[in-house]
Order: sequence, then C-alpha cells, then structure tokens
Amino acid sequence: MIALVQKVKNSSVEVDGEIVGKIGKGFLLLIGVCKNDEPSDAFKLAEKVATLRIFEDDNGKMNLSIFDVDGRVLAVPQFTLCADTTRGNRPSFADAKNPADANELFTAFVELLRAKGIHTETGVFGAKMLVKIENDGPVTIWLDSKAKRKK
Repeated sequence: MIALVQKVKNSSVEVDGEIVGKIGKGFLLLIGVCKNDEPSDAFKLAEKVATLRIFEDDNGKMNLSIFDVDGRVLAVPQFTLCADTTRGNRPSFADAKNPADANELFTAFVELLRAKGIHTETGVFGAKMLVKIENDGPVTIWLDSKAKRKK
C-alpha cells in the first residue's frame, strides 16, 4: 500500500457537491492499494502513519506525531498512486488491486487508525471526489508498505 501523506491545516473531500469528510490540523492521506498488497501492508502503513513525526515541536524541529498535536486524518482512496508510466505517457493501472479487494484493505487500514484512537474520516471508495487541502509547510511524505516495490 502507498500513502501520500500531506500535513494539513485543514482538508475536506466532496462527492456530488456534498462534504463527506472534513478535518482540521492533521494528515490528508491519499491511499493507493496495489495488486500485491495484503492485510499486513495495511497494518504496516497504519503503524507508520500513527508514529510519523512531522509536526514541529517548540524548537521548530519535526519531532511530534499526530497524537502529540491532537491531529486528525482524512483518508482518501486513490488507485492512481499505483500507476505505471514506464512504457509511455499514458499511465497503466494494471498494478492496482481489483476494486473489491482494494476497498477491503482501505477499510482495514482506516479501522486500524481508528483503533489506535486517531479520529479518521474518509472519502468514498470508487467515487469521483473533489479534495481540498491547505498543505502546511508544505510537508508531503511518500510512504510505501513494501520496502522495494517491483514494477
């Protein structure tokens, strides 16, 4: 699984003009579930997100986790993170997991964050979404549950 983590001052996601998820300070997570991902990847990614220290302490050093700042998460499923552009300019999404299994892993990931006590809101799997963010920093981090993902 892939997470593009953006530290935000606020973020929201809309489907058909209706806000379905909204947070203040925290992380906007764009989540890609790839073909070879399994439940252990959801666990690894949730652990990393929960312990990622990218909020500034009193000295301006990135040293605080989402727990330390009482932050929230907005997780948005985004299969396009699994795109492969090595064979041209039009992306191939053959590396994305099939939608039913991807939704299951996305949901498991979200439930793992919630079980850790992190307030987590979500987008809608498979829907066309409008995501609004106020990136803080900007700070954007790429996390991958696989040490070396093979394309």
